[in-house]
Amino acid sequence: MTEQAEARPTGADLAKAIVAGLVVLAGVVAFYVFPGQAAWARWGMFVAGLVLGAVVFATSAHARSLAGFFAGSRVELRKMVWPTVAETRQTTLLVFAFVVVMALFFWLVDMILGFATRWLLGQG
Repeated sequence: MTEQAEARPTGADLAKAIVAGLVVLAGVVAFYVFPGQAAWARWGMFVAGLVLGAVVFATSAHARSLAGFFAGSRVELRKMVWPTVAETRQTTLLVFAFVVVMALFFWLVDMILGFATRWLLGQG
């Protein structure tokens, strides 16, 4: 990854993040506190809380570092080598075969232990 100078979050950035969370919370609370209002008004309060909270959060250093993280993740994701359809199909079939084999193994172990338990207890 490239070296970038990270913006250090300050107390103001923490305050912005807290205010953003409170604004979103206020939108959610407003949705439930006013059940007598029209549905469009309640949803409007909810969406307004989400949008205003996002706007307040977007002005903080936390949002810039989050954006940098997503940009770096996108770069790393493009470096990945994805399997072909044939490789995916082969791996899937192998996993299913392994599950069947393990199911049979555990069924057999369960039957043997059940028989041994009944024999030891004199019930079989």
